[in-house]
Amino acid sequence: MKYTQGKYPIIKKTTQAKEIYDITVLCPEISEVAETGQFVNILAEGFSLRRPVSLCGIDKENGTIRLVFEVRGKGTKEISKLNEGDLIDIIAPLGRGFKLRDYKKAITVGGGIGTPPMLPLAETFGENCVSINGFRNAAAVILQEDFKATGAKTVLCTDDGSAGKKGFVTEALKEEILSEKPDVIFACGPNAMIRAIVSIANEYDIPCQVSLEERMGCGIGACLVCACRTVRNGEEYYAHVCQDGPVFDSKEVIF
Repeated sequence: MKYTQGKYPIIKKTTQAKEIYDITVLCPEISEVAETGQFVNILAEGFSLRRPVSLCGIDKENGTIRLVFEVRGKGTKEISKLNEGDLIDIIAPLGRGFKLRDYKKAITVGGGIGTPPMLPLAETFGENCVSINGFRNAAAVILQEDFKATGAKTVLCTDDGSAGKKGFVTEALKEEILSEKPDVIFACGPNAMIRAIVSIANEYDIPCQVSLEERMGCGIGACLVCACRTVRNGEEYYAHVCQDGPVFDSKEVIF
């Protein structure tokens, strides 16, 4: 795995929703080799452990990456204080991304802050993609205009019905499958959501790749904090989300 550590300038910063920030970083050597589904590890001022953030965008032509993250603690709060012109200390690109193979039609499913890594997939598949995104309520909704701009059919769900469809993403997923069965399902979000999506994928015999969310320490496979139970060749073993993932074939993961 080839990765780079350095301090790079933030060239754009916006707010997507309350405590959810959207930054663009100029780092040509990282964007050149980054793949959809990988992540970066960010060092916050005053902290020793880095914070992992998934790649929301990779612009190889302009040498930038896009990061959308939520403030979840003191470390991400400190990172959120960075502004345009400031340098951000990152290690990237990390992990294994999505395998696109020869799939023609895809459904992506994002839940909450698991939505950002789905955007590059929507850009890749365009009109051959259905992007289903779920949030608690209207105030938590992010990136929907970006998804629409890809040409993908965009389906918004909220738990309380304050925006889009009322209900869970799994309900919308079943509707789309019954309308037109996709070649593959990609998903990222809370574990409960991922488990339900994998169950649906198995029910309809659709290949599925999932990006897992786990606490991490180093991000490069040294600290072993982000272990998860998986199975390969009929044998159970502990993989590490930062190095073996964050993207896994759904049939490999033991929930």
